[in-house]
Amino acid sequence: MATITVVGGTGYAGGSIAREAARRGHTVVSFSRTVPEGDARIDGVRYETGSMLDAEARDRAVTGSDVVVSALAPRGELDGRIVEADDALAALALERGVRLGVVGGFSSLRGAEGAPRFAETGDLPPEFASEALQMNEVLTHLLGSQDALDWFFVSPAMQFGSYAPGEALGRYRVGGEVALFDEAGVSAVSGADFALAVVDEIETPAHRRAQFGVAY
Repeated sequence: MATITVVGGTGYAGGSIAREAARRGHTVVSFSRTVPEGDARIDGVRYETGSMLDAEARDRAVTGSDVVVSALAPRGELDGRIVEADDALAALALERGVRLGVVGGFSSLRGAEGAPRFAETGDLPPEFASEALQMNEVLTHLLGSQDALDWFFVSPAMQFGSYAPGEALGRYRVGGEVALFDEAGVSAVSGADFALAVVDEIETPAHRRAQFGVAY
């Protein structure tokens, strides 16, 4: 069993990953700005508070962990500073020999082999462009990182989030940099099944220093 720290562990993606990792018996630590209350707390998860813009909180998040998963979003205090936060986590992970996973966005995928990433086309809806560009920059920095840093960057399907929770089907498909769509042209995955894929990757690494996508 591994010690897994989920940064942003009370959000949609982070909470789903923390729940699945705890269900499998891993030691799970969730970092967020506030601690959830009541039914929002997941059995088997230890909750810590702190901002990933704070060096002391980052140190606590990485110390003692086998894997750190950053499920941060470029919102609130992290809007415009998400790259700074994830770069700092990457530097600590490299220093401590910890594996780093980053939950990115659908827009960091490509429409076809060799095509630009969706975030790089200039065609994103204005309401999504800023977040997509920031997360794509996180990926760019990881791609240019030192070879000794063990990382993966996982992009969920287009339809993913609390607005489209879907059902836990117990299955998923994994792709590389090219977005996955089903036979009806839909790209979707539930939080529970996305978490299955992430924890499977932690338990049986198949994407080292690489991006992969998850969808049905």
